[in-house]
Amino acid sequence: MTAYNVLKECLREGFIDYKVNADKRYVPKMLTNNRTKRLKVLDTVLSQLYSCDEFLFSVAFITKSGIACIKDALIQNDNVKGKILASQYLNFTEPAALRELLKFPNLEVRMITEEKAFHAKGYIFHYPNNDEESYTMIIGSSNMTANALTHNQEWNLFVTSAEDGALIRQTMQEFSALWDAAEAVNESWIKAYEDVYSHNRIQKKSAYIPLYKIHPNTMQQAALAGIQALRDAGQDRGLLISATGTGKTYLSAFDIRKVNPMRSLFVVHREMIVNSARDSYIKVGFPPDETGRLTGRFKDVQKKYIFATIQTLAQDAMLHSFAPDAFEYIVIDEVHHGGAETYRKIFNYFKPKFWLGMTATPERSDGFDIYDMFHHNIAYEIRLHHALEENMLVPFHYHGISEICVDGKMLDDKSDFNLLTSEERVRHILYYADLYGSDMERIKGLVFCSSVEEAHSLASAFRLHGKRAIALSGSSSEKERQEAVKRLECNAAKNPEYLDYIFTCDIFNEGIDIPQVNQIIMLRPTQSAIIFVQQLGRGLRKYPNKRYLEVLDFIGNYENNFLLPIALYGDRTYDKDFVRQLMHVNYLPGATSVHFDDIAKEKIYESIDRKRYLADLRELKESYCNMEYRLGRQPMMMDFVRIGDKDPYLFIAKKDSFYGFVQYIRPYESTMIKAHKDMLVMLSQEVANGKRVEELLLIEKLLDMNQVSADELKEMVRKKYHYLISEQTLSGVANVLSLQFFVVAAQKKYGQQPIISYDHCVYRRTAYFAQLLKNKEFCGYVRDILEYGFYRFHKLYVGKESMVVQGFVRYEKYSRKDVSRILNYPQNREGTLNGYAIVEGTCPIFVTYNKRDDISANTKYEDRFISPQQFSWMTRARVRLNSNQVMRIMDDKTRKLLFVKKSDAEGKDFYYLGDLSVIGKPAETTIKNDEGKELPIVNFQFLLDEPVEAKLYEYLNA
Repeated sequence: MTAYNVLKECLREGFIDYKVNADKRYVPKMLTNNRTKRLKVLDTVLSQLYSCDEFLFSVAFITKSGIACIKDALIQNDNVKGKILASQYLNFTEPAALRELLKFPNLEVRMITEEKAFHAKGYIFHYPNNDEESYTMIIGSSNMTANALTHNQEWNLFVTSAEDGALIRQTMQEFSALWDAAEAVNESWIKAYEDVYSHNRIQKKSAYIPLYKIHPNTMQQAALAGIQALRDAGQDRGLLISATGTGKTYLSAFDIRKVNPMRSLFVVHREMIVNSARDSYIKVGFPPDETGRLTGRFKDVQKKYIFATIQTLAQDAMLHSFAPDAFEYIVIDEVHHGGAETYRKIFNYFKPKFWLGMTATPERSDGFDIYDMFHHNIAYEIRLHHALEENMLVPFHYHGISEICVDGKMLDDKSDFNLLTSEERVRHILYYADLYGSDMERIKGLVFCSSVEEAHSLASAFRLHGKRAIALSGSSSEKERQEAVKRLECNAAKNPEYLDYIFTCDIFNEGIDIPQVNQIIMLRPTQSAIIFVQQLGRGLRKYPNKRYLEVLDFIGNYENNFLLPIALYGDRTYDKDFVRQLMHVNYLPGATSVHFDDIAKEKIYESIDRKRYLADLRELKESYCNMEYRLGRQPMMMDFVRIGDKDPYLFIAKKDSFYGFVQYIRPYESTMIKAHKDMLVMLSQEVANGKRVEELLLIEKLLDMNQVSADELKEMVRKKYHYLISEQTLSGVANVLSLQFFVVAAQKKYGQQPIISYDHCVYRRTAYFAQLLKNKEFCGYVRDILEYGFYRFHKLYVGKESMVVQGFVRYEKYSRKDVSRILNYPQNREGTLNGYAIVEGTCPIFVTYNKRDDISANTKYEDRFISPQQFSWMTRARVRLNSNQVMRIMDDKTRKLLFVKKSDAEGKDFYYLGDLSVIGKPAETTIKNDEGKELPIVNFQFLLDEPVEAKLYEYLNA
């Protein structure tokens, strides 16, 4: 695993001198759960579990929620041997958790049963490495519970030890002594323990039942304040955007109770919701005899608080039986359906004092403007991931499982129906459904299928395997749906007609409340991130004794697999690099976790790589229209940033500038001429990416001033960003804004007219640019570009100052053009910076880590990491050891920078990993060309100035 000299450096950094740059994988450190820093103790436990060959765990308590957190690692690293030691102290360890561990034949489990407090918590991992075996240990306060591993304030120390280290030997001896004294856990032991455990739980129950009261949670309090603020401003309506399961119905009840209208109306689109909404109001304290239902079966039209289906209410006779002002307060649930004729009819007829619209998904693809319906009054907004952070939903464990392969081919979007319903696939699904199970006593599952036929066929197959399953579709009656839900949620001991699974297609995405659902299975390609989140939300509602949701997603070779990380991590930018980053950082708040098996992960990256842009023109148009609806005006780039929607650079990429995109979507008569438009293209494509801030600051100043001195620009940067600009950068900025940096073709594209001149250390606005600035419309777009550029730079730079190395931020991505600009080359060298080039005392090195098969043999360089801090690199072929090129690379005065991307599919940008120094002497070797001829080549060993951070290192080497 690690040579002794590496370990010594790690110990020096951890215990003697923090300034030592040792391999961060092995440096001693404290492990805590810290939401602000996006850290969990679990992350380190999992990283060790995935790669060790043996482990020893000693914990006081084990819960099923804790096992759920590590189960994916135990499944993936199925060759690992493990010993888990727990205690019967306080009878807190759950029998169900022990039973989960028995599913793994490579694990041994024992329990300390002596009547003494057993509090030892340690996680020990063993790694073989030829003659140098080593261990890592986590010693501290975390038990094997979800809260301890992901949420609670815990202190744990992580250390690495060689095999003969005194600390590891002492710890192993202590573990062995306890292990030998403990009792082996098997099914008969668990059954005996269950009696003790159950008796203990009964004794701990309260002797009285407290009065059940429902009070507004944090989100509801904020939303209630938002609604009241709208009323105080004289508004008669408000839109509530709130994730499924966050208590929208209760919130409306709290507000109606506060307002106390003469009468109120609650409108839904399914009869099942009428009943659950009415029950929620009664729980809040509304008198049952004052509530009524207006459905196909019930006509309680005289009640004070009416809960109605839209289908019944919109009937002419029923609608006109009420006066337009019959209700002072009207709530529309799932109001994103508001564009339908029935809803428009309701809106046009009634005249309440206040309308409240509620939805989890206001974004529409049908052209309906829901925001205009509510006068653009958004009372409050909370999305899924915010709700998870606020502990308003149960956490979920998502498992991305690769689909079956038939004749060497994985299921895809066009797979034959017979394959989708084959016995092989059914067994595959059932194996994982049983393996992951659920948190509660039995599985109560929802299965989402790609077709009605598939749902019925798979439900039938599940029944043949002993599962109680039924299929529902759009043709199922309201009575059939209600009966199925009752059978799913019932007590199996009391109802022999109980169900384990409901299979569905195109229903239950919304408008259904089944809080007891504890397992969701996805058996269809993800075509929409919105629908994915809706389906996920079916299982996220809280319910007594429900601690988490299991989500099994079977992933084939599907075109839109890239939508999975977008949906799971709550991304709305559709930025490829950011989505990849989400995948390898893999952080969600609390005990929620995401795991893709290796094949599924590969399919997702392939899907990301296949797309030049993750959002196509249709999706960008849809986003633009939704933003326009939301704001009630033409949006600008920064509106998308502020509200958290598509990355505005996608609009630039499609149509050269945001102005160009606007003209494509909503053509209007502009006051600008071609010169304005050319300048907007230049600023959008060359400055808005925010890779360097100096141009942005200078242009911003020159909007209102004729000139700015170099000293003034230096001072602006020093005050705002706390670094000093070099003389080379001052000239480089002038080179870019005078267009001299660009090749002739780009200069023509940008209008061939400079923005500034630069002489005697003063930047002067050109007469050409000054004339353009007289146009108000142009200035509006320019300011939007600058604000967006500043946003990008702040996101890139602010808070990462310690990771900045002479203009580059470590682990951020740069194109060859960006590198040419930041290194202040007189002209863009992207066309000649292929593998590397020595220019102006610098040598940027660009490495594509996984090279394509179709490139020539003599360019398949064996560039690779030896460790996170050491990199082995090859020059071009036909370079000899005594060449001038090699001498210049070896020269310490030549700045050597390493840029790496995983593959060409990632596009033109490379991760900046740091600056390099040469280790030892380079060696001349050979490489074969396509004809098999041996060509000379030189191999360098480089040392990075900092070890590559662990998750990026793992991603590049995966």
